[in-house]
Amino acid sequence: MVKKSAEQAGNEAMDHPSTMSSLVGLSKEEMLSAVGGLLRSTLSSPMITARHIGNLGKETIKIVRGQSELEPHPKDRRFKDPVWKSNPFYRAGLQYWMAWGNSVDEWAADLRMGELERARARFILGMITDALAPTNTLIGNPAAMKQAYATGGASLLRGLKNAYTDITTNGGMPSQVDTRPFEVGKNLATSEGAVVFRNELLELIQYQPITPDVSKIPLLQIPPQINKFYVADLTPDKSIIQYLLSQGIQLFVISWRNPTKQNAGWGLAQYVEAIEEASDVVMKITRQKKINITAACSGGITGSCFVSAMEAKKDKRVNSFTLQVCVLDPNPRDSEIGVFVSERGIEIARKASKRKGILEGDELAKVFAWLRPNDLIWNYVVNNYLLGEDPPPYDVLFWNNDTTNLPAALHSDYLDIYHLKPFVTEGGVDFAGHHLDMKQIKQDLFIVAGVTDHITPWKACYRTIDMMGSDDITFVLSNSGHIQSLINPPGNPKASYFTADKMPETADEWLAGAEKQEGSWWPEWTNWLTKRSGESKKAPAKLGNKAYPPLLEAPGSYVFE
Repeated sequence: MVKKSAEQAGNEAMDHPSTMSSLVGLSKEEMLSAVGGLLRSTLSSPMITARHIGNLGKETIKIVRGQSELEPHPKDRRFKDPVWKSNPFYRAGLQYWMAWGNSVDEWAADLRMGELERARARFILGMITDALAPTNTLIGNPAAMKQAYATGGASLLRGLKNAYTDITTNGGMPSQVDTRPFEVGKNLATSEGAVVFRNELLELIQYQPITPDVSKIPLLQIPPQINKFYVADLTPDKSIIQYLLSQGIQLFVISWRNPTKQNAGWGLAQYVEAIEEASDVVMKITRQKKINITAACSGGITGSCFVSAMEAKKDKRVNSFTLQVCVLDPNPRDSEIGVFVSERGIEIARKASKRKGILEGDELAKVFAWLRPNDLIWNYVVNNYLLGEDPPPYDVLFWNNDTTNLPAALHSDYLDIYHLKPFVTEGGVDFAGHHLDMKQIKQDLFIVAGVTDHITPWKACYRTIDMMGSDDITFVLSNSGHIQSLINPPGNPKASYFTADKMPETADEWLAGAEKQEGSWWPEWTNWLTKRSGESKKAPAKLGNKAYPPLLEAPGSYVFE
């Protein structure tokens, strides 16, 4: 087994499916229902089952005779060790596991059941197949056996120690990252700035300009509530905050408070009100009547509600709007877990968070992990326990594991998006405290999506274009995944993105007419943003003003809760 680099492991972990579907989760009731459907179809189709058992038996005979041609996918890193080819015992074990997996998948495809039931059954059977991979056991993993022999069994002792630590301190889940090298405010989130305003839900951070002159119209950044804001300010070389400052942008960033069960009543309407209060402060500090807004992922949902609320009040403060990796009209077909989204599943999820007052960040992380167990569970079981290695130190994974809760009311609002469809009803639904109408958003719009994004699929992001009332929309498609699309500084030799002059009806038509651009999309965006940020003026010497003086240094206090 070839060991992954910290960055490879981190990138795979970043692509866990935290779609809106994941906020519904995998309820026991829906899982049992899927298993029940599979059992009913099995009993009603005995000949189909018998045929596939026979096919598995034929392939098993080939394996025993050394005649099987089954081979793992060339990109499957679990089976890179040459022992899988040279040792007949390991080769036969691998081939039988593959034959069983193929047989089970083909069996599910042939059973007489509806497409939804079939998709659910194949999802569950796939999870079982992944769990039974020979690499997940000590004797079935040649790399782990060699490591145990080379270390005189010390790797096994380290693995037992790691397992004990995870059981006692990590909720029984394998650790994904070595957190010891990182400390927020010390070597992460170190950009100079100050909290200039605080309310119950958020802290507003103003960042210190680093250019002699700045654009007059400030930028307010709205991060997701699902994670903490400092993904935008990990290290100086990865910090989009530093890059925006280097381009002369006056920058303010929201840091959300991590809610507890006492904050169960915080819903989208309360978050929109909190943003409005913060934006009032931004305008007073900068002495401007306009602000630019940028929002990412679930923060984009909140940001869209805010911009719509301002338009409903005839408040013209929002000058331009940027949406990053954000889906406003989720469809269960957007993700694999979507097959488990149902009215019953939504209500089960809603009642669970209402009972606790919050949707716990740790519990949400567990759901994410079990949706991609090879990358997010079994990979670390092998590394941490079988090989006895520590998980990698990686800043992005540290941030990803610094989880936050969702208030029950906000979770419920997110779930309502499925059946209310508030972003496509053009004012027909009272949502987030007003009649939400995206067609009233006529500001210039910049949308960025990631071509390999499994969390907010780019074609789903493209659907946003048709919802908006803007005549000036720029859509950029990065060649990266979800978080990699955001942490994409200039200088990355692998970076590229697509742009197009026209916005046709479908995403496929857009891509057919798009041009590939080399490098990061950050300069494309900041050029667009600068044109919409007014004239230049001398950078302020001090942060805040008399009414809103600095309260404490960035990254503030809410980020540590």
